[in-house]
Formats: sequence, structure tokens, C-alpha cells
Amino acid sequence: MLTLQQIKENPQGVIERLAVKGFDGNDAINNVIALDAMRREQQLKNDNIAAELKKLAASIGALMKQGQKEQAETAKATVAALKEQQKEIADKLSEAENGIRDILLSVPNLPCAAVPAGKTAADNVVEKTGGNMPDLHEGAMPHWDLAKKYNLIDFDLGVKITGAGFPVYIGKGAKLQRALIQFFLDSASDAGYLEVQPPYVVNEASGYGTGQLPDKEGQMYHCQFDNLYLIPTAEVPVTNLYRDVIIPGDRLPIKNCAYSACFRREAGSYGKDVRGLNRLHQFDKVEIVRIERPEDSYAALEEMKDHVQGLLDSLGLPWHILRLCGGDMSFTSAITFDFEVWSAAQERWLEVSSVSNFETYQANRLKCRFRGEDKKVQLCHTLNGSALALPRIMAALLENNQTPEGIVVPECLRKYTGFDIID
Repeated sequence: MLTLQQIKENPQGVIERLAVKGFDGNDAINNVIALDAMRREQQLKNDNIAAELKKLAASIGALMKQGQKEQAETAKATVAALKEQQKEIADKLSEAENGIRDILLSVPNLPCAAVPAGKTAADNVVEKTGGNMPDLHEGAMPHWDLAKKYNLIDFDLGVKITGAGFPVYIGKGAKLQRALIQFFLDSASDAGYLEVQPPYVVNEASGYGTGQLPDKEGQMYHCQFDNLYLIPTAEVPVTNLYRDVIIPGDRLPIKNCAYSACFRREAGSYGKDVRGLNRLHQFDKVEIVRIERPEDSYAALEEMKDHVQGLLDSLGLPWHILRLCGGDMSFTSAITFDFEVWSAAQERWLEVSSVSNFETYQANRLKCRFRGEDKKVQLCHTLNGSALALPRIMAALLENNQTPEGIVVPECLRKYTGFDIID
């Protein structure tokens, strides 16, 4: 969440930056400033009372020694009255602090200056394009038909077991999934990311720490009996490894990667754009997460983009990078780049990765800090990216690599699959 310092230093600037995300921050920011003024006023009263109580405590002892019992009793009565005032002040302080926190939890991150203005995905900016567009043979199929023809994925069986959006991978389809996961993990390891294997369910504090709660509560699967949430991405448990931690400066940067299943309710998603693997409730993904010093985070962001681009180049998929406009960005992000691959049979672009810098927004929620060489403790910057999400990668690979003889497996995956072609 935003820090009070950010808001107090330039409240109008904060309101203007929030407007780039389509968020009207006038009331929220002004209310935070008013509550903070009230909090500081009450804190000053409390400090003055504490000083007075200290003096009275010393005087009572002296009066008792001098045998001035009546004066001592009067001082004790004053002490009792002041302590009652302290209780009232404590309630007001708590009210102000909780009010500030509740408002800040509802305010999105500020988009950085490089974020373009815009309201929808139509306003995103294509920053870079790469790869070669495939030239498919006559009679080429979309991936859901290819999956059925080659017995790779059974969507109907998934509906029987669970429901729509939970496919069952079979035979070479399952092996191709495992090959992609291992290729992505090995590539991340080669790039210096330490692999962790996190839990797939998290507590409420973890959801708040990375900003999924309260913003995305309706999109997460909630285990109500235990008050736990199925993770929408490995970003949540991995970033929360550093919740309430002060990291020694010489440990930065921290680079982690993790494979996990991901669970998203995706409420309200219907129609042809969600057919097959295009949008699922459960899917696999390899995530990369970085904890950085503020001055290093944007260089790290470029490294992460280069890493994702390298994966797509290795897979031979045509891709482009979008710089998201303010209105299409997530609640928590300061800047986001989406990678999309071309789906030849569907003739449309499919998002396969988002790479984001959150600056101090998540770190402030998490209390993720580092101690610099000057011993000063300050907030880290957090970043993450999909490297990569599997369903749409699988869809594009099946569609773009289909030939009359079968589906050609990219060379980088063959040592994992054990086969060159699906026929």
C-alpha cells in the first residue's frame, strides 16, 4: 500500500497519478490526511499526559515521605483522571490508525511516470515484436481440436470430475506439460533464480501482503472452514517468504523461482475467447520473483523482460510486448509489461506473461525491508513475472507447430519429452 510519506509529501500529485489508473483518489487521500492530523494531535496529547504522569508519580512519593497525605491523595486522583483520558485517547488513536489502514488498503498503487494514459486494453502500447509468423497448411485446426485428434487433453473428462476450466492432460499432452515446466525451471535456475516449492494455499495475511486481498477476493477460491485461500499465482506465497523480514543489504538482490498450480475463479468469463486452454480455473505456471533495492529495481525489470523474451525465442513462438496503460494495469502494479504470443489457428494474440514492478507497494504491506550500509532500514522493491504460464503456451505450440504429419516439438523441449513429434 502507499506510505503516509508518499501522500503527505505531494497529495495532489498522488491524486493525479491515481487518475491515470482511473481511480478517483480525492476523498481517500484527503481523508487519510485528515485522519493523520487527528492521529498526530491525539499522540501529542498522549505524550503530554505521559510526561505529566511521570512528574506526578515522583511527587506522590515525595509527598508521602513528607507526611502530606492529603496532597498525595489529591495527586493520586489527578493520576486516575489522566489515565482515564489516556484510555479515551488510545481509542481515538486506534480509530485513526485503523481508518488510515482501511483507506490505504483500498487505494491502488501509483503508476510510474512511464505508464501510458488509457482506459482499456485497446490503449496498451506495443513496445517490441519478435519471432516469425507461421504459415499453416490448409485444414489447420485450433488447439482444442488438435488435443482431441491426438488424445492430448480431455476437456469433457475435466468437466465430469470437477467442472469447466479444469482439463485433464493425457499421454504426450501430460509429458509436454512436464517438459515445459522443467524447461522453464531450468532456464530460471541458469539465470540465477533459486527455486522454492511453496504451499498452494495461503492465509489471509499473505493475501493482504501481496494485494490480492481485499481487491481480488471474489476471484480467489476460499476454503471457508480454515479461512485459507488457494493461490492464484506462486507470487503470493513466494513474496510472503519475506513478510515481516529485515533483509541484510548484502543479501540483495533476492531472486526466486517457483512452479505451482494456480487457481482462479475467473467469475464472469464466458464465450469463445475462453474456449479450450484460453482461460482456465486451474493451470500451471513458473513464476520469477525478485526483491531489490529501490535504485536497482528498474534494471531488474529489464532483466526479467529479457528472460521471458528468451524463453519465447527458444520455443520459436511469435511474440510482442505490451506496455500496459493505466486503466489496464493491476491494482498493485507500478508498471506492467504483458507478453503475448500469436495463436495461428485462432488468429489472435494470447497473453502468456505479465512482468511487473510494484516498487514499495507490496513491501509496505508486507513490512519487507532491508538494512543498508548506513544501518538505515528502508522498504524494498518487489517484482514478479510469469516465466511462463503454460495453457496458452501449449495452445500456441500445438497450433503453430502443426503439420500434415503431426505436431513438431520445439528442439529445446525434446530432451524432456523424449519425442520430436506428436503424431
